[in-house]
Amino acid sequence: MKLKYSTETAITGLATHKSRSALTILGVVIGITSIILVMSLGAGAQNLILDQVKGLGATTIIVLPGKISFGPSLASQTLNDSLKERDLALLETKENVPHARSVMPMVVGAGNAVYGDSVYQTTVFGSGAQVPDIFAITPDRGQFFTDDDVLSQSLVVVIGSKVKDHLFDGDDPIGQKIRIKNNTFRVIGVLPEQGASSEFDDSVFMPYTTAQQYILGTKFYNRLVVVVDSQDNLDSTVQDIKIALRNSHNITDPSEDDFSVTTQADIAKTLSTVTTALTAFLAAVAAISLVVGGIGIMNIMLVSVTERTREIGLRKALGATDGDILTQFLLEAVMLTATGGAIGITLGAVLSYVISIVLASVLKIDWQFVFPWSAAVLGIVVASLVGLVFGIYPARQAAKKSPMEALRYE
Repeated sequence: MKLKYSTETAITGLATHKSRSALTILGVVIGITSIILVMSLGAGAQNLILDQVKGLGATTIIVLPGKISFGPSLASQTLNDSLKERDLALLETKENVPHARSVMPMVVGAGNAVYGDSVYQTTVFGSGAQVPDIFAITPDRGQFFTDDDVLSQSLVVVIGSKVKDHLFDGDDPIGQKIRIKNNTFRVIGVLPEQGASSEFDDSVFMPYTTAQQYILGTKFYNRLVVVVDSQDNLDSTVQDIKIALRNSHNITDPSEDDFSVTTQADIAKTLSTVTTALTAFLAAVAAISLVVGGIGIMNIMLVSVTERTREIGLRKALGATDGDILTQFLLEAVMLTATGGAIGITLGAVLSYVISIVLASVLKIDWQFVFPWSAAVLGIVVASLVGLVFGIYPARQAAKKSPMEALRYE
């Protein structure tokens, strides 16, 4: 009964000072909104990245030269020459890797694609003819090159959608000639638009033998893509690849491997860890505003206690105990922050939804809105705790006031 009366009294007190109550919860609203926004967009980005990784296929293994690295050392990994033609032949041999359905070498370079007066800087991928099967992407105009094109080092290319738009401006590119590094290539296919999250839109594909001969001038590979016959054989195939390459490279200590073997699951796990850590960091930064909001609540509650000194004295004179006063002011603080939390969750969800729609529309990517239910529940709990923690001191100050002194207060 006492709790019900204290709750009703707290609600009446807050309703009497609407403007002050609104200003009091502003910091909490901003903090919770920021957290929901960061968590929602972070989850959306993580889902988008993982969907892109899944495009590799659950039975795909990537063999890279050197150790897997990120940042400045990535360039040196690209230039590492530890994967050569002998390694390709080794992995294609059934005795070495019995469950490999296909092995495709890839090389990567860059250059300006030129058509008439139009110039577009592009990434050049040299690959085998298996790209449509491995990456689930088929030209929507023309065709992909064949194994015969690879063997004969044909001067043919398949271009991404952005390359087509920048160079040809609405003209039909099929059969046209473009120049890359003073070499002329015939366009035989155009890849469909993949969206801002895909590097294929800005790319040119050509046979890896052609890229090595005319673009890069190298004999090594930047990666070997191995497709396994069954997901059940994925782990054993990874071990088969490592054993075969270590024997070929005369490596006895695994720590000295001059190559890296990774799967879709490995890449997904790494990217998920990175995005989760980044999202948590940004959420922690956003949570600082909750502390600021809590301090603001404490200050305003102290002012409220001073302004309501006579009210406190009158309630005590009519029989209210220190516990009743303490409960009333604590409830006011918790109600304020909980309300701020609810408003923040709603505002954060609306903003996240709008931003998700804008990102999907402007960047033309499959960005999905994700509502972070766990963050929302945690937000309400944390907001209430902020009110409880920062409301204790003002509530105790109110409870300790003497009724006689309070009634004499002007």
